[in-house]
Amino acid sequence: MSGDADRRHPVDGDIGQQEMAPSKKGAVLVDGIILNGPTTDAKAGEKFVEEACRLIMDEVVRKATDIHEKVCEWQSPEQLKQLLDLEMRDTGEPQDRLLELCQDVIRYSVKTNHPRFFNQLYAGLDYYSLVARFITEALNPSVYTYEVSPVFLLVEEAVLKKMIEFIGWKEGDGIFNPGGSVSNMYAMNLARYKYCPNIKEKGLSGLPRFVVFTSAESHYSMKKAASFLGIGAENVCFVETDGRGKMIPAELEKQVWQAREEGAAPFLVCATSGTTVLGAFDPLDEIADICERHGLWLHVDASWGGSALLSRKHRKLLHGIHRADSVAWNPHKMLMAGIQCCALLVKDHSDLLKKCYSANASYLFQQDKFYDVSYDTGDKSIQCSRRPDAFKFWMIWKALGTLGLEERVNRALALSRYLVDEIKKREGFKLLMEPEYANICFWYIPPSLREMEEGPEFWAKLNLVAPAIKERMMKKGSLMLGYQPHRGKVNFFRQVVISPQVRREDMDFLLDEIDLLGRDM
Repeated sequence: MSGDADRRHPVDGDIGQQEMAPSKKGAVLVDGIILNGPTTDAKAGEKFVEEACRLIMDEVVRKATDIHEKVCEWQSPEQLKQLLDLEMRDTGEPQDRLLELCQDVIRYSVKTNHPRFFNQLYAGLDYYSLVARFITEALNPSVYTYEVSPVFLLVEEAVLKKMIEFIGWKEGDGIFNPGGSVSNMYAMNLARYKYCPNIKEKGLSGLPRFVVFTSAESHYSMKKAASFLGIGAENVCFVETDGRGKMIPAELEKQVWQAREEGAAPFLVCATSGTTVLGAFDPLDEIADICERHGLWLHVDASWGGSALLSRKHRKLLHGIHRADSVAWNPHKMLMAGIQCCALLVKDHSDLLKKCYSANASYLFQQDKFYDVSYDTGDKSIQCSRRPDAFKFWMIWKALGTLGLEERVNRALALSRYLVDEIKKREGFKLLMEPEYANICFWYIPPSLREMEEGPEFWAKLNLVAPAIKERMMKKGSLMLGYQPHRGKVNFFRQVVISPQVRREDMDFLLDEIDLLGRDM
């Protein structure tokens, strides 16, 4: 009897079956459109998802990580336009055709999870991150308020807290955002707001010339951020580096004094922990001393090198990072959390991020909600809609633990050390310098140049070698490896080890393949 009564009168918060079931009505027509029932064929859609998932498992998760498969199926832009059906039409296409298109997309895309993809500062496939991405793509959340993203906001809070702990701060704040470049822009704007809070409402009018300082080896996003924020790219002072690519503290202090003498307003120094090309780590303690003397905000761009903090063996590379005011750290790089997964971490815990970026939208961040609105963290962001990127990193951390993440870093750097030793042994290979991190920069000198004196003609000819070998390797599909000129040095290869799927044999293959592709030059 009581059970029947319960079914008739659901407890508070429950919804009875009758309430959930739609009532049947006659057809309703508005503006010539029938509004009864959904227009999507759910069964067909579910079948398409299932078949597409099987395709992804076979062609991406399994095949693309196989060393016997190509890293890429190279086609020129014009050829690829012919091979792909890019036209969008008035009527939809059948699902078997859509699956063929998915197959083509996979076939002609670069397999960044291939063990021989060494082209960027990200690589490899992490299965736990992939599952996290499947979940978030299916749920399609936006992380701005607790009411729409309760789980993902709590996950982000937990991940940020743990990252702050590894930096060495007792407290702090942070936000995940789309890319290290955006993290650097966040930090620049935050530092300027701290220096001059009125700028948020009053703007730049009547203010002095703001100046920021960064390494000559820093990421190009510093110039972009200064341009975007109205500081001006010309007001980014690039501090000279030593032979290993590290900022020279004495040069920094000299430039700070010079800016003050010119009547400018220095407010920010950006140090780099893991430069893009050479993988250099600036001397943070000495730079922090200068920042303290001059009252400057210290931001550390550790987008690439920050993951070394998880390694007890290699965290010394970032010695002094606890003295920074803000840090950019990208788990999507060395820790393979999947693009994109980037955090800006801030030492301040007085809600400076929110004060700087909030707009107090009353339709989103109402203060009279029925729960603790301090969990509505979206007003700390320059975005409105925001992806739950922290969930990918959280899933990896839960799966591997801190020790597993540490092993990921240690193994990548051990493989880098192995490759360096092999380069030293092999004729025709020459290191630019001993690497500090996972960036191995080297030249391949073909047989025709090995007896030539290292003069202008030698360097002019060597400059052509890396681009030519890169073309051959991509058209063959055997591997992908980056190259560039750098500060007076002609084109050289930059190999980066990240993925735990990479083996010693892949290091040997890389050198063998370069020699095979370039020995006739």
